[in-house]
Amino acid sequence: MIAVNPMDSASVLAAFGALGVLVVTFAESGLLVVGFFLPGDTLLFPAGVLCAGSAQQPARMALWEVLLCAAVGAVAGAQLGYLIGRHGGRALLARTSSRRVKDAARRAEGLLARYGHGKALVIGRFVPLLRSVLHPVAGALGVPARAFTLWQAVGGVLWSQTLVLAGYTLGASVPHIDDYLLPLVAVVVVLSLLPLLPEARRARRERRDSSE
Repeated sequence: MIAVNPMDSASVLAAFGALGVLVVTFAESGLLVVGFFLPGDTLLFPAGVLCAGSAQQPARMALWEVLLCAAVGAVAGAQLGYLIGRHGGRALLARTSSRRVKDAARRAEGLLARYGHGKALVIGRFVPLLRSVLHPVAGALGVPARAFTLWQAVGGVLWSQTLVLAGYTLGASVPHIDDYLLPLVAVVVVLSLLPLLPEARRARRERRDSSE
């Protein structure tokens, strides 16, 4: 029996390949608390790397399969998250004891209020932690279903295809780059957290202003 750590992208890709990409992106995009702890950026980028072959090393996965699975998982998962939000999402968020989940839900609500449905759903896809709660929060806030479906699909396809193709491009241009997947994942984690810095500074400034 193969032991698989669902929070380890290398383990998921080795065990399930493109199917693992579909399942993880689906769960991360829609299953709220469960998806909050799953890899997203750190799964798609290495998957793209493994799709790039060379004269010495054949591709370990088919690029078209990974692109398709990533897009389907991202879009279908977000739609499920929206339905969860429409039918009891606020109660579920209220019951969770995770401060990180609650903080992310507040940021998602603020993003929707500040930028509107379309821009928030596209931008939010590229922000880790936030994207796992954004879709249920959109459902709980009553975002119109047609607008949600359109913009979450745009955001989901852009996010998933961009990361896979970025990994593929790097894998195709740098020989034996797949030997350094762990350092690459660490770099992706750091880069994916950069969008959170302005929000963190803004929240710190607001707390400082309110205490004065």
